[in-house]
Amino acid sequence: MPVPAVALVISLRTRPGHRDAFLTGISRNASAAVREEPGCLRFDVVADGTDPDVFWVYEVFADEDALRAHRRTPHFLAWQAEKAGVVVPGSQVDHLGALLVSGAGTA
Repeated sequence: MPVPAVALVISLRTRPGHRDAFLTGISRNASAAVREEPGCLRFDVVADGTDPDVFWVYEVFADEDALRAHRRTPHFLAWQAEKAGVVVPGSQVDHLGALLVSGAGTA
């Protein structure tokens, strides 16, 4: 049986006045991840409909090894340093699970 892809859903809050800086930085990280990492299958950022400082990040990786590799890349490490200045400390909540169904069918 093949190893299922893994999905990471992250919720977080940006510091007041840092929304644009957050979007610029995470866009750079997302673009590099999808472009440079064969194991990164998807990387989306979703804005909250009522609070402009709340976001959800949705990432899909081929497997947990691909996620671990992502967390060692230069663009991810640069984003972590940048993120420290734009995200409210302690606001990030991560949820990791097996991707069971996608728009293309069963994962």
